[in-house]
Amino acid sequence: MQPQHFQELRIEIDGWPVKLTKYRLGENYICQADNVSPGATLARISAPTAEEAEAQAVAKARHLLGKTQRREI
Repeated sequence: MQPQHFQELRIEIDGWPVKLTKYRLGENYICQADNVSPGATLARISAPTAEEAEAQAVAKARHLLGKTQRREI
């Protein structure tokens, strides 16, 4: 199975840069959110529509990043 409709975009969530990767795989759409700085995956959601997958991935990333403490250097 080959990914279709591949798309990458960068957004900001609570001051953190986040890269969203979206694509269609078979009947479902996949959206992966990762923290740009260390490149850690925050969420990988599969849903029947691209909008639903993106909304769920952003919500989960926002929840996780909201718990992250920032430290002054």
